[in-house]
Amino acid sequence: MTIIAFVGSVFSPYYAWARERDPATPAGDHCAINVALYGAGGRRWTMTERSAAHVRRDHHEFNVGPSRLQWDGASLVIDIDEIGMPLPRRVCGRVRVWPRALASFATALDPAGLHRWGPIAPAARIEVELDKPGTRWAGEAYLDSNEGDEPIDRPFALWDWSRTALPDGGAAVLYDVRMKQGSDRIIAQRFAADGSAEPFEAPQRQRLPSAALWRIPRHMRSEPASPARVLKTLEDTPFYARSLVESGLFGQRVHSVHETLSIPRLVAPSTRLMLPFRMPRVR
Repeated sequence: MTIIAFVGSVFSPYYAWARERDPATPAGDHCAINVALYGAGGRRWTMTERSAAHVRRDHHEFNVGPSRLQWDGASLVIDIDEIGMPLPRRVCGRVRVWPRALASFATALDPAGLHRWGPIAPAARIEVELDKPGTRWAGEAYLDSNEGDEPIDRPFALWDWSRTALPDGGAAVLYDVRMKQGSDRIIAQRFAADGSAEPFEAPQRQRLPSAALWRIPRHMRSEPASPARVLKTLEDTPFYARSLVESGLFGQRVHSVHETLSIPRLVAPSTRLMLPFRMPRVR
């Protein structure tokens, strides 16, 4: 499995410290390509933050340091050339993502509409060809986008998110958002292979075992007759857990990529002091 994310400023301790000095600090001065590799070839993890001096973009491509993303008219081409952390091992090669369809759905995550989420390609095909480490495979993919007009810790306390590939070629996404104040928000959307979206009634919320190392609490919505269970924990960090989860949805057993984010843990001073060991910065 390969998980790749363009990261702006959400997790950046450097951006948080810069905003404390100057709230007008541009997020574009804090960009990174996050690559997480899991599998038989071993685990590697990269997220080097780079300043605006190392970021270039136009209508055709987006460059962050030596890595590049471009749309060729049919697929998203991601050329990776990064150094893993905390062990300095290279991750380089090419990933291509072919969307089955491009979606136009977007929704607010908070009542004020200051934070928004929407899938770009709810269901897609991926081909991974990496020279370092030497690995090649093809499979299922997903692309989405999050954006916000204020720091993430203002409205949110915690969220559980999951994406499920469905047998019909579509996908289902569950966003279970815990607010600091007011009613919690649940987003349950089913996406067809053509990118069209329709809401569905989210199943009951079930508690999963906390992540073993940092004890992040995890929850998954699953049908009562089909309890959820964790198949594998991929990331167990002070503020974030990524897992493979089996659950019940639409009357069948399904497998999902599941993520839990604890906002108080993310903004804790101790976490921000630890993050540079996994997230170095190039000025």
